[in-house]
Amino acid sequence: MSDDHTRVQEFFGARAADWDSRFPDDGPAYAAAVAELGLREGDRVLDAGCGTGRALPPLRAAVGRSGVVLGADLTPAMLQAAVRAGRDREGQLLLADVAALPLRPESLDAVFGAGLIAHLPRPEANLRELARVVRPGGTLALFHPIGRAALAARQGRQITPDDLRAEPNLRPLLAGSGWRMTSYADEDARFLALAVRED
Repeated sequence: MSDDHTRVQEFFGARAADWDSRFPDDGPAYAAAVAELGLREGDRVLDAGCGTGRALPPLRAAVGRSGVVLGADLTPAMLQAAVRAGRDREGQLLLADVAALPLRPESLDAVFGAGLIAHLPRPEANLRELARVVRPGGTLALFHPIGRAALAARQGRQITPDDLRAEPNLRPLLAGSGWRMTSYADEDARFLALAVRED
């Protein structure tokens, strides 16, 4: 296991047990972001870096019982918290790294990534792996329930020009990874960038 993986697992493993109680009001923001993915009944969707699975219920509601919902995370403790919360009933949980997903090429219609991009050790390669598993024309949502400035303030830091989520950085990063950004919103109440998988 790489040092990056170990750091991610240690960071989230130590926080998994009380993660949901720390952010109890995020549900509506998750549901609104999932709605913007434009999922249809029967679609196949991955929650990449699913954590405790907070996106799984709205993803299941969007694709219905005929759809496929997967939640992949690198940290066993986060997946265990998802099971304790009963969210494994909404989708199949996978202990997996987004750098090497155990999925066939073009097997999904969409990927949802909440708080994901800041934890990717190799963002361009990792986003390329997400593109590999999504069909051409499929969608990607990079989401956070609060915007960049509000998150920085909560963490006691300043936004820096090299922040990957800044539009001038994110747009070319996505383009170099097989995605075309279609919308970008960075507000106090949320961050949401949507992209389409290029042919």
